[in-house]
Amino acid sequence: MLARVARNRRLADACEWWAFCSLSSSPGARGYYDALRARGKTHHQATRQLANRWVGILHACLERRQTYREEVAWPTRQEVLPAAA
Repeated sequence: MLARVARNRRLADACEWWAFCSLSSSPGARGYYDALRARGKTHHQATRQLANRWVGILHACLERRQTYREEVAWPTRQEVLPAAA
């Protein structure tokens, strides 16, 4: 799939660098990236998808006027799934 032609290339490049750099400092981002790679995504596809996720997280933080919290942005699988009764 190709990226849209009508986009701000500098902003897209900055977001992809943000995503790539986050791999070494955010365990949640690293897990998300690794899961995408395990599903067969290329490095470029995975970093672009991770960048999109970061933009969504940033938007939510700004909209809710909350600071970034790793455990909220990247919940573990056990936290997402309801506990078995």
